[in-house]
Amino acid sequence: MPTTVKVTTIGSSAGIVLPREVLSKLNVQKGDSLYLTETPEGFKLTPYNDQFDATVKVAQDVMRRYRDTLKKLAE
Repeated sequence: MPTTVKVTTIGSSAGIVLPREVLSKLNVQKGDSLYLTETPEGFKLTPYNDQFDATVKVAQDVMRRYRDTLKKLAE
């Protein structure tokens, strides 16, 4: 179910207002954090998850430390 939202001015920034139905389906409310992830199909919006955030930080550290090794393995 595609939903159209409009980019609007919020203070000195830009943002979107999510419809009540979207907030309900995401199980989030005003003040909660969300993830915005880029995918091959576009962007994905999901609720914030502490455990997932910690996992991503560990993965980023590993990729940074072993960058050359991972490049070589990808060849």
